[in-house]
Amino acid sequence: MTAAADLTAYQLWLSIRREADVALARDPVFGASLTSAILDHAGLGGAVARQIGERLGKSAAERAQFARLASEAHRAAPDLVEAASLDLQSIAIHDPAVTSLLPPFLNYKGYIALQAWRVSNWLWLQDRADLALLLQSLSSDTLQVSIHPSASIGTSVFLDHATGIIIGAHAVVGDEVTIMQNVTIGRKQAMPGRAPRIGRGVLLTSGASILGDISIGDFAKIGAGSVVGHDVPAGCTAVGVPARLTNCPEPAVSI
Repeated sequence: MTAAADLTAYQLWLSIRREADVALARDPVFGASLTSAILDHAGLGGAVARQIGERLGKSAAERAQFARLASEAHRAAPDLVEAASLDLQSIAIHDPAVTSLLPPFLNYKGYIALQAWRVSNWLWLQDRADLALLLQSLSSDTLQVSIHPSASIGTSVFLDHATGIIIGAHAVVGDEVTIMQNVTIGRKQAMPGRAPRIGRGVLLTSGASILGDISIGDFAKIGAGSVVGHDVPAGCTAVGVPARLTNCPEPAVSI
């Protein structure tokens, strides 16, 4: 769909509410589930918290507990709700299969995995590491997305298909990055130093591995199945095993 970027969380929430009202009128059977998911909530933060609880909890008590935890994080750090708004808008902009906001909000596990990571990162920064790591483990088990709570991730990020994604400790992911299925971002096993740094607007396609103390420049593209162990300059494409550079803006130095 073509979506206006940079809606506030409140404006986006009003759009989702309108879509939910239309869905309820069109299909009462489906619409019944929208009450607890959407219509019972006063704002985007509450609805996102509920989705996190539903996805991560294995029992009614756990679902309620994780929803309360996410709500606590959202109250303490309202920028998490704004980030959730920007992430959803990024899906609407970049996924050609999306024609409205409601379906990805309800059904895209990558979106909820990213919001669960935002809560775990908040916990990590509050020195609540054990609980943060529990959320990571549950997300890995139930959503097949494992993001270490010490990682740093910007906004307007899209986890496309969101299966088999691993983002390791201390990795940095910039704004407007798209990450497809089976992507690994992590340190080299033999080199326990710094983790990769992914610039703004980067596209990491399916099966790519970004490993070690390296930087991927803004708006670079990493080809499917590529293994990248060296810096990739801004605007370049890296493909292959090991990755080589192509389609670089001048001047760029080949790997």
